[in-house]
Amino acid sequence: MPKKRSGGGLSSTQQAAKFLGVSVLAGAVMAGIALPAAGALGLAAKGSVESFDELPATLKTPPLSQRTTILDADGGQLATVYSRDRTVVGLKNISPFMQKAIVAIEDSRFYQHGAVDLKGILRALNKNAQSGGVSQGASTLTQQYVKNVFVEEAGDDPTKVAQATQQTIGRKIKELKYAIQVEEELGKKKILENYLNITFFGQQAYGVEAAAQRYFSKHAKDLNLQESALLAGIVQSPSRYDPVNDEAEATKRRNIVLQRMAEVGDVSRAEAAEAMKQPLGLKISRPKNGCITAVQGASFFCKYIERVFRSDPVFGKTREERAKIWNQGGLTIRTTLDPQAQNSVEESLKDHVNQDDKVAAAATLVEPGTGKIVAMGQSKPFGYGKNETEYNYSVDAAMGGSNFGFPTGSTFKPFVAAAALEEGRPATQEYSSPYDMEYPSPVQTCDSSPWTNRRGEKLENETESEVGPYRLKEAMAKSVNTYFVQMISDIGLCPVVNTTDKLHVRQGNGDKIPETPAIALGSIGLSPLTMASAYAAFASRGMYCTPVAIESITQKVGDERKSLEVPKSTCSRAMSEKTADTVNTLLRGVVDSGTGRQAGLTDRESAGKTGTTDERKNAWFVGYTPNMSGAVWVGSATQQVEMKNITIGGVYRPLVYGGEVPGPIWKDAMAGALSGKNVESFNLVNIPDPDRDRDRGDGNGNGNENGNGNGNDEDNDGFIGGTNGGGEPDPTFSIPEGFIQGQGNGGNGNGGRG
Repeated sequence: MPKKRSGGGLSSTQQAAKFLGVSVLAGAVMAGIALPAAGALGLAAKGSVESFDELPATLKTPPLSQRTTILDADGGQLATVYSRDRTVVGLKNISPFMQKAIVAIEDSRFYQHGAVDLKGILRALNKNAQSGGVSQGASTLTQQYVKNVFVEEAGDDPTKVAQATQQTIGRKIKELKYAIQVEEELGKKKILENYLNITFFGQQAYGVEAAAQRYFSKHAKDLNLQESALLAGIVQSPSRYDPVNDEAEATKRRNIVLQRMAEVGDVSRAEAAEAMKQPLGLKISRPKNGCITAVQGASFFCKYIERVFRSDPVFGKTREERAKIWNQGGLTIRTTLDPQAQNSVEESLKDHVNQDDKVAAAATLVEPGTGKIVAMGQSKPFGYGKNETEYNYSVDAAMGGSNFGFPTGSTFKPFVAAAALEEGRPATQEYSSPYDMEYPSPVQTCDSSPWTNRRGEKLENETESEVGPYRLKEAMAKSVNTYFVQMISDIGLCPVVNTTDKLHVRQGNGDKIPETPAIALGSIGLSPLTMASAYAAFASRGMYCTPVAIESITQKVGDERKSLEVPKSTCSRAMSEKTADTVNTLLRGVVDSGTGRQAGLTDRESAGKTGTTDERKNAWFVGYTPNMSGAVWVGSATQQVEMKNITIGGVYRPLVYGGEVPGPIWKDAMAGALSGKNVESFNLVNIPDPDRDRDRGDGNGNGNENGNGNGNDEDNDGFIGGTNGGGEPDPTFSIPEGFIQGQGNGGNGNGGRG
């Protein structure tokens, strides 16, 4: 073939000259000639165009990205998420009108030519030369499909997208070669099907099924003549011919498509004329993408699912691999979320805490023995507006929660008790439990260096009348701070840390529990999911199960579906059955007649613990039945609000207690979640009461009639005579700068009120 220089004596503009070059290039490709990197078309830089023969022989076609559907445990839809809204359908599920319309307007000789339409190139070249520009293209439907494959492969990377769409001879060479390959391998019908599924129709709709749903709220197979013509016309310029924003321009374009369909004989001229008279007939379905649209208040759980997928190696060795699968979509994810439990949590939160309150509440429920997360909600909904948040207060920082979690107060004390019981201390263990004391020193740690109280830090109980000796049962009911610090001094810090390790209790930032006696007072930050999962081990008689949120996943690739491996809960023994049964007996007393009695369930056995931290910045209730465990936190995400003289849920409260606000939230949430479920019983043990009368109480939290309860414990109502709850110590602990993701810092975490 003789060489022809770009321009070739034509008097047209530079764009037309370029188009001539492309047409000649097409002829060269059709002839199977490898073009050099420079010279043939007057290209200036060597290497700016790959040689035809140097290109890979096979076009790598990425699976088309589609929407992912997230379901609850019963199969109900929670949300759809996607990087591109697309549902792949076969040609049999695409209206014949649609198939004819797209061919007529984009490549009317599609069934007559091969990968490259030389006749079309010459026609376009003549038209462009006459107009002095590029007013008509010549890419075949197959070439357009290949170009769309390049764009799809680029994903959301703007640089790669630019490279995939750049108007260069190099890209054209690649497009032409792969078009030939595609024609040989797929055939016309499959190319048409692929093109209709991959192309962009505007309004976030990729593929004809999504477009049919977006513009007409119907399936692609049900599109009529004028609807098909409208969609086919959009493809050339989705923004220019957008029928939502410019109905007149879209109507003109639709009628051009109808006219072209008549010209090529797909419809009669009378049919086309009649269709042109019809209105657009739009029935818009707005895009409903992302976790923000999740039903049942499950937006935070939805985001948790995404984070699990992107972080768990079961879905890919690297973050990039996992992200690619997630963005590709086409997943159907059945989760562990129980709709009954989720609705109950949401209703309880709304009943007790308002969205615009100064504080927020978060609640998470898990199933003992399986680790399944059955509910997750909070009072401030997912969003970016006023009184909304993107932070999930129920989980750790790595999963979208706070930087450090929230100080737990006395809800940590059952872990200390479990460690002591595992070390052989009896359930009747007694300590002097003075009103105030210095932190014991030294205290043995897990290494050779003991913890020492170098600064003489002190702690105290709630009131001066709260003086021991106390046994474990009474100390737990009253959350006696000095008792549990003495217990840690007795057994050492290592047994406590070993117990919390077995219960997977980690700080909200992922760090291990620090070895300091102040942990007995709940001064460290944990998440509700961590607490609910740890307490679930008590409910399951000592077996801890890692939390899981996904039951199964199937992925649609083309016309086939395949199952993906999902993370499984790993269950291990965290303590003996005897220890768990003893803790259950202790904590059952808390809800029956102690600080948590406002949380006690009436139709089944329950157990739990209240907690309130320094300056009442956090209030907790963590409790469980034999078949469900839950944690409720109430407080300021920024740790800047002291819950004193505050209105929460429309109720004024001089002081907030863990048993008074979080407790009722827990009770209502659990009651609804367990309604109709099996009623199961704990395996309780006998814990003898002290053999001498004490005017402080009988070990079950029943105080004398003179108790004023004017301390700082959350159940400070005089019920436990004069010695309610734990004190307000000043341990050597402060929460690091940047305690919470978002606004402000955390305050001091000096905690430990019952």
